[in-house]
Amino acid sequence: MPEGPSIVILREEAAGFVGQRILTAEGNAKIDMTRLPGKRIESLRSFGKQTLIELPDVTIRIHLLMFGSYRINERKDAAPRLSLGFDNGELNFYTCSVRLLDGDLDELYDWRGDVMSDAWDPALARRRLRAMPDTLVCDALLDQNVFAGVGNIIKNEVLYRIRVHPLSTVGALPPRKLGELVKQAREYSFEFLAWKKAYVLRKHWLVHNRKCCPRHDIPLTRAYLGKTNRRTFFCEKCQKRYGGM
Repeated sequence: MPEGPSIVILREEAAGFVGQRILTAEGNAKIDMTRLPGKRIESLRSFGKQTLIELPDVTIRIHLLMFGSYRINERKDAAPRLSLGFDNGELNFYTCSVRLLDGDLDELYDWRGDVMSDAWDPALARRRLRAMPDTLVCDALLDQNVFAGVGNIIKNEVLYRIRVHPLSTVGALPPRKLGELVKQAREYSFEFLAWKKAYVLRKHWLVHNRKCCPRHDIPLTRAYLGKTNRRTFFCEKCQKRYGGM
């Protein structure tokens, strides 16, 4: 699943369409396509894993889900979920969720919860975490109401960085560790962005998709954990378990 930094890259790559008028809108998404042609794109925004294409009277919300993708000025050999045509090119989305949103985006979204946003509020994240003390940290990091944009790669790497076992509970974390969790969720996301732009992201993974702990050179544990049941890589020796069963 594309994580927040990848959606920021999408937004930046598609920025040339801002101000352009949509000439054609087609695809197999179950939306009212007739609302789109003739409208100019006023802005491209992102919130967590969502791409938001803002038009004068409606916003196109794209979520790439687990296996979604996009192409700019080219097409895949597959039917697009949504294809937008412009004078200067086209924007195509595949295997994704497409919705139309009515209303002011600043009323629909709390930008303080997006780890990539200038409005990110770490104090708000800490308050939201304290309100879910029995939640496993591996689930908390993937909670888009707390850390919009954080996905499974960021989850695994952040927990390894701060030496916290994924089956720890949020309420059992010492205040210092809770602060590290919030701080690293944002910091790692921006490092992820820089590495992905430089095509070196995988080289920087410490535990995600790895076999051995780089600190102790022992096998990592790999398991599907938490209510989210997402693939998790961790070291039983250097990641301390706080609370939990």
